[in-house]
Amino acid sequence: ALWVLVLAAGTTNATFNWAVAIGDVVRVVLLFYLMPVWAVLLAWALLGEPLTRRALLRVALALAGAAIVLWPAGRSGWDALPMPRTLPDWLAVLGGFSFALNNVMLRREAHRPEEARALAMFLGGMTVAGALALALAGSGVVTPPPAPAPGWVAGVAAMALLFLAGNLALQYGAARLPANVTSVVMLTEILFASASALALGGGHLDGQLLGGGALILAAALLSTLSGADAH
Repeated sequence: ALWVLVLAAGTTNATFNWAVAIGDVVRVVLLFYLMPVWAVLLAWALLGEPLTRRALLRVALALAGAAIVLWPAGRSGWDALPMPRTLPDWLAVLGGFSFALNNVMLRREAHRPEEARALAMFLGGMTVAGALALALAGSGVVTPPPAPAPGWVAGVAAMALLFLAGNLALQYGAARLPANVTSVVMLTEILFASASALALGGGHLDGQLLGGGALILAAALLSTLSGADAH
């Protein structure tokens, strides 16, 4: 149903952008790209795709990488369990799950007109993010925006234009490139996001993140190669 696509697309945008705004960007992006785990399980549950050995290998690699990234140093017992412990961590994981659900639902609803699916995703991004912003501002969790002023309005407008340009470029390229090539290109987000965050002081990189990130990236690349083999 298209309403599931609306919720999935909207939740992806809202949770991922919220996570990178308040969390460590490198860590958030890595946890977001646990998406292959959710894609395998959702495709099995919603599309009836079999759980092949290669699919299970992707799940194992991604979960092992997540365990390394989330492993809390200096803790023991139940406190040492590798699981999300902060709001940005949970938002990143939820964003990756929603993105996987979005992609699976696009395949499930492939019989519907392309315009209908695109409109559902657009409405999701607008309504879910808007409702969340209003709820957070109304409850006092976030500060409402100040009165319009040239300084911050110009900055927001510039960011909106960059966001629009990125989305238009993605849609243009995705419509003209093979799916497996698009998937590889999208994985460069990990590199660019990490490099930008480190350069601007919005993240940190250590051996734990490098090791876990390598496994998560390997799972994502294996997913891409599997898609290429299927074609």
